[in-house]
Amino acid sequence: MKKKLGFKIVLVLIIAGSISLFFLFDLDQYFSLANLKNELDSFKTYYGQHKVLTMAIYVVVYILVTALSLPGAVIMTLAGGALFGLFYGLILVSFASTIGATLAFLVSRYMFKDWVQNKFSSKLLAINKGIEKEGGLYLFTLRLVPVFPFFVINLVMGVTTIRTAVFYMVSQVGMLPGTFVFINAGTQLAKIETAKGILSLNLILSFALLGFFPIIAKRFAAIVRQKKLFSKFSKPKAYDYNLVVIGAGSAGLVASYIGAAVKAKVALIEEHKMGGDCLNTGCIPSKSLIASAKLLSYTKRAKEFGFDKVSVDFNFANIMERIQSIIKKVEPHDSIERYTGLGVDCIKGRAKIVSPFEVKVDDKILTTRNIIVATGAKPMVPDLPGLDQTGYLTSDNIWDIRTQPKTLLVLGAGPIGCELAQGFSRLGSKVILVQRGSMIMTKEDPDAAQIVLDRFAKEGIKVLLNHSAKSVEVLGDKKQLICDHDGRQVKVIFDEILIALGRTPNIKGFGLEELGIELTKTKHIETNEFLQTNFPNIYCSGDVHGPYQFTHVAAHESWYSSVNALFGRFKKFKVDYNTIPWATYTDPEVARVGLNETDAKHAGLDYEMVKYGIDDLDRAIADSENHGFVKVLTIPGKDKILGVTIVGNHAADVISEFVLAMKHGIGLNKILGTIHIYPTMAEANKYAAGLWKKNHAPEKLLAWIKKYHDWVRK
Repeated sequence: MKKKLGFKIVLVLIIAGSISLFFLFDLDQYFSLANLKNELDSFKTYYGQHKVLTMAIYVVVYILVTALSLPGAVIMTLAGGALFGLFYGLILVSFASTIGATLAFLVSRYMFKDWVQNKFSSKLLAINKGIEKEGGLYLFTLRLVPVFPFFVINLVMGVTTIRTAVFYMVSQVGMLPGTFVFINAGTQLAKIETAKGILSLNLILSFALLGFFPIIAKRFAAIVRQKKLFSKFSKPKAYDYNLVVIGAGSAGLVASYIGAAVKAKVALIEEHKMGGDCLNTGCIPSKSLIASAKLLSYTKRAKEFGFDKVSVDFNFANIMERIQSIIKKVEPHDSIERYTGLGVDCIKGRAKIVSPFEVKVDDKILTTRNIIVATGAKPMVPDLPGLDQTGYLTSDNIWDIRTQPKTLLVLGAGPIGCELAQGFSRLGSKVILVQRGSMIMTKEDPDAAQIVLDRFAKEGIKVLLNHSAKSVEVLGDKKQLICDHDGRQVKVIFDEILIALGRTPNIKGFGLEELGIELTKTKHIETNEFLQTNFPNIYCSGDVHGPYQFTHVAAHESWYSSVNALFGRFKKFKVDYNTIPWATYTDPEVARVGLNETDAKHAGLDYEMVKYGIDDLDRAIADSENHGFVKVLTIPGKDKILGVTIVGNHAADVISEFVLAMKHGIGLNKILGTIHIYPTMAEANKYAAGLWKKNHAPEKLLAWIKKYHDWVRK
């Protein structure tokens, strides 16, 4: 690090010295129009005697002038036209200017990119994505408009993430029109009075219009592509609906709700149950199970709360029936009756998109201006030999069982696997958690996952890490999973096996493939930043889209998809993923928003970290829940929050303050200055902010203040 810093200092001194010498010795006088006219005959004579050498010297000087961002590039270009003519001048200047610009770009990148990207990392996330996707087009547009100084473009692009090869190639092509104008003017040097006179107002306007050409061309190409897509289909003269939503899970419900709220005619199609996975097989049943299991876990900790002994009698089937009763209580929120009352046409049946304007439900065809695909996802089941013979469980069907598994093997240690493993363990099942990798909850920081892993061990959950499932054997009443562990075969006996390896999008049977809807590598529906598919009137939101498979993200995306679908002709909104929180509802809970340390290190971002241990928090101590931490990542030297991870009791609730802070740019100083009720778990946020403040205390000022206090005591 010190070696790199030293080299940067040397490089700065060389560049600064070169620029200083340029002005100190009045070298800029040689890059004036008057000097060029006076010395042109001498240059031509020398060129006649030493053609190759003159060209080489010219190219080297041009590269240096451009690379150092010195004044003189315009005069050098004119000189190229006057000395070498239009053809050779254009070739020499085109390559020399591009090489010089690229050197300036590389210097800027080496000197400043890391600093800029780290200092303004949160603000640059969207810009970096845009540069990655359309950086070449953006640069090309800038190169075509001479109003933007080329040396500024070189330096600014250097601190972005645009690839060097793209910068060079686009610059080579983009600067050609301007280079041609100046080279051509140089061939008529005697007629030029001032360099500024070359660029008349009309010419600048022409270049400006030329600069808009790539954008116009892109939009025109999009229109042509759309017409080509739609040409295969008959467009209805009138439509039954403004919006047809396929899928009545979280995404579909929110999309249809918004559509009805703005008085659009909306149809919501669902083949199975209203509410989708969240209500019927996901969030609601799993949290209901966790609540029952947590109550039972407190009986095992009776002595921590001053009781000699507490026992609870329960029937497993009753626990599972309670879960169904909770679902029934929530059902009215997502019911056909409610949404019909809101003005949504709720249709039960299998939907199939037969054209961009038509959705078939059973034998009925609905015509619509816009479609939102919100078909969700389903448990991913591996192609594991012998698995089909086991009557395996998933997060879809585990809620149907009424006999408690004696030994439950959970395959996969992500959020679903960890939550259900702990829940069933607390209810009395012997639970074995099998994970292919070296850590559970791999999307979280290792220190967060380790706390949960330690709790699992304390509660008697057997966790087999680095165990890769190979097959399943059923021998009479005996079931066993065959795993590979460091090259050694391991057999794990179980009664029931729960597959918890994530979820795969529901894309089959809805007409997506026949229509030609584009998919990502992970088989999710591909969309642009407005959540449009390759058919501009077909949108997508929720788990079938990704990239975050959470109920709250599905609702978030559905705002954008529905608003863009209904009002996109006037204004479209890019979906915002900058502040996405989530939680895993193990005990302790693990909640997160923004970057964690693992992500920041992977991205090469500099950050500061403060970590407040909840074992020090009064309310946590009073509740005998004094474990976990609040970890906050900030921009170095600033209180701007990059991300937060909280491990502890009610972490999913406590983190909301940080979600609000990140969304609205509130820093740790303001969190520290906010009154928090005592005693609460939320005080942990304030104490974490206090640690940051302590680490940034003005030590020199405090030393002087101490001297002042010493003085006033005398």
